[in-house]
Amino acid sequence: MRATRPSKFCQVISSFCQKPPPEGALQTPRPPSATVPASVLTVLLVIVQCLMGLLSVSAQEEKTVAETAAKTITRIPINKLPLPVKEMRQAILEAVSQADIEEMRTALEWNELRPELGISRNEDAIEAWRKISHDGKGLEILAILAELLNTNPARLPIGRDFENNHVFVWPYISELDLEKLTPAQEIELYRLVPPETAKKIVKSGKWTWYRLAIGADGTWHVFAKGP
Repeated sequence: MRATRPSKFCQVISSFCQKPPPEGALQTPRPPSATVPASVLTVLLVIVQCLMGLLSVSAQEEKTVAETAAKTITRIPINKLPLPVKEMRQAILEAVSQADIEEMRTALEWNELRPELGISRNEDAIEAWRKISHDGKGLEILAILAELLNTNPARLPIGRDFENNHVFVWPYISELDLEKLTPAQEIELYRLVPPETAKKIVKSGKWTWYRLAIGADGTWHVFAKGP
């Protein structure tokens, strides 16, 4: 095995230890047992530096693995969703089937905390949806929810819960490289998004339409526009 060459830092420390004191300087004798040979000190410093280097590499590898995992996107058929996700999805779709935005309160109340809806936390979600909808009744929002949830979601490994660390995001297409969509994916985009918005999305490469996310434990996290 080739010997490890001491770093410049180690060499400086070693030379400092070996440098004799100035002529005439008062020296306090030390017992032999307290004297540490400079060569031993150098070896110890090299070992410490090697260990620190290994820790640094390990931390970098963990970061790389985490970043790679965060980018892993898997398209999941609706019938393969975890049961809690299916239940939350069904609760939202049942409210949609009533054609009354007020019915959405039940699905919203399933969560301990209200999902991120792109509105103020102090604002009533139902009233906000009525204002946003072009029909003034919230029916447009119900239609958007139905369109999103009737497509297959993307499964992303970004949840905080170690055992249920997946988040399911609708629509799947929102997680793709939007500047490299296939013709079939562009058709899917135009089915979900108004034409002018779809053109802007493809041109900018940024998803600016609605996205809905549900955690593997059934928690409804997001329903809002934007990235």
